[in-house]
Amino acid sequence: MGGIDFVVAPRIRPNGARNAIPGGACRGLLIMGDFKVHRLGSSDLAAFERKLLGEVRALEKMLASGHIETGGHRIGCEQEMFLVDRAWRPFPIAPELLEHLDSSFTPELGRFNLEVNLDPRKLQADSLSLMERELCRRMEQVRLAAERMNACVVLTGILPTLRVSDLTLDNMTPMTRYFDLNDAMGRLRGEDYEFRLKGIDELILSQDSVMLESCCTSFHIHYQVDPDDFVSSYNFAQAVSAPLLAAAANSPMLFGRRLWQETRVPLFQQSIDTRHATSSLRQRSPRVRFGEGWLKGSAVDLFREDIARFRVLLGTDDEEDALEVLRRGAVPQLRALQIHNGTVYRWNRACYGITDGRPHLRIENRVLPAGPTVLDEVSNASFFFGLMRGMREICSDVTTMMDFEDAEANFLSAAQMGLGAGFRWFNGQTITARDLILEVLLPVARNGLERAQVASSDIDRYLGVFEERVLRRRNGALWLLKSFGDLKEYPRERALSALTAGIANRQWNAGGAHEWDPATIDEGRIMKSHGICVEEAMSTDLMTIHPDEPIEMAANLMDWNHMRHVPVESDEGLVVGLVSYLEVLRYFNRGVDGDDDLATVGSLMNPSPTTVAPEMPILDAVRLMRAQQSDCVVVVKHGRLAGMVTERDFLDIMAAELEQDDAHREDAD
Repeated sequence: MGGIDFVVAPRIRPNGARNAIPGGACRGLLIMGDFKVHRLGSSDLAAFERKLLGEVRALEKMLASGHIETGGHRIGCEQEMFLVDRAWRPFPIAPELLEHLDSSFTPELGRFNLEVNLDPRKLQADSLSLMERELCRRMEQVRLAAERMNACVVLTGILPTLRVSDLTLDNMTPMTRYFDLNDAMGRLRGEDYEFRLKGIDELILSQDSVMLESCCTSFHIHYQVDPDDFVSSYNFAQAVSAPLLAAAANSPMLFGRRLWQETRVPLFQQSIDTRHATSSLRQRSPRVRFGEGWLKGSAVDLFREDIARFRVLLGTDDEEDALEVLRRGAVPQLRALQIHNGTVYRWNRACYGITDGRPHLRIENRVLPAGPTVLDEVSNASFFFGLMRGMREICSDVTTMMDFEDAEANFLSAAQMGLGAGFRWFNGQTITARDLILEVLLPVARNGLERAQVASSDIDRYLGVFEERVLRRRNGALWLLKSFGDLKEYPRERALSALTAGIANRQWNAGGAHEWDPATIDEGRIMKSHGICVEEAMSTDLMTIHPDEPIEMAANLMDWNHMRHVPVESDEGLVVGLVSYLEVLRYFNRGVDGDDDLATVGSLMNPSPTTVAPEMPILDAVRLMRAQQSDCVVVVKHGRLAGMVTERDFLDIMAAELEQDDAHREDAD
């Protein structure tokens, strides 16, 4: 979701290779010269940190002397997206695709992600419709380039067809800085990253790299703020992020599990959380966070706090002395500050940039998911920009109106419940997300856009889409959940393909996602079995048994749950065997009594069942089963049970393919 923020614009080298330029959170609004970002050795760390501290002092001096631009009120955005193949699966071709696009397109952490940056413009007149038109033009560029490579572009916060097997380092964009950052964070973490989340379903998994972050794509929006107004504007942005997210949520699923309405929020935090388990009572902050309290002093305090709390991960060889540049009357780039800022991920982030030679400050709001349509995204941005301009209509200092803890709790509630969230608002008022938006905030946003002299037609169009979505209670998350529920009778991988196809097929049409019909099963092309991996076909909701338990327990598990096989797990959770119904049947047919040596599962089980990895192609698994004359395989990851695939699962896959072939023949006739 743009979490690993180092790319501003690729330069074309003489040999045609691209080299991305680090720019932290300020990409898209500040194009810097070419300099290298790299992992710091022990000898480099002190020098880089001295440079970092010098740049903080330089920014303080610029604020005190009035060097920071006022009256700008520019807006900008960063559009992230997924690339998928013709079977609606992640397609890791971004580096190759970038060779056919201009420098406004940049790589992301995953090879199946891309980003495009729009130029900043003042918030006025037709600036919102210009943003929509430019986004549509850019999306059309990448769509046409992708089609030539048999790829599609999908705008969504989390791609429904993502698999754990997509998150290997092979799919990390081949740029040294990404691998350096992964190594640096891994050293801080000291163990695998863990993701745990409970929604309608539950998901618990571990990952040995930061690649979980590539599951998230976002639509980041930037709002330039006058230095004197920065503190009040930043605090207000924090307060209104909850209702903004509640209306915009569109990422309720990950790996086929129904979790939070905006699963991006906990996923992003946990995917790069460098904290590790400890018995200490020490309170530590995650690198992805809402914050620790209201901002009180100036924008510099945000940078100071992040430097104090979070270790430097990457550096640069840039030799600029920011204080010396100031003494010469020039404008420093503050590259070290931007690099560190690009490795700390507040949901509202302070950014320093330079436009037309003038330094400025802006707020980067990072809460919005990508999609479902460009119109939805610009409508979300319009709501936020309008609120930022109109905030003084309802408060001059949000910190006197509500507690910071309530603002943070509201944000998490919005991520979890979307438009169903309840908030604790100003003066302790409790109110639903829907009522707060419709009765309080939409009029404020409209007034703010009018004050910015935005065209009334644009105000009506974008706030109208936002309002209609809230009135109908139909954001992208609810569309996905409704569509998935309608498809529950079909195999999961087929339903997930239909969801992804449904988004891709609708996102280019006029209108917002609140007008979409549910996805249908016929929309998703079914991947032929030679392209399916075991992970897509396996069952994951499994009953297991311990080797010391009685045979009767295994028999009852099979009877109660209509199972033919029960995996056997040790106390440590490792797969140590498999019990089949045939073995249990033979045992009881022998008529042995309960004191026989075969009274426990451990004595009866097959201690060497056929095991495969989740990433194995399904046809290879079939060949293995045939060679070993087995009717099932146990799917194992790091020695632990991940799932099972049986003959019945293969029959379901073949039936789905035959049904699709029949449908294609009927269409041809």
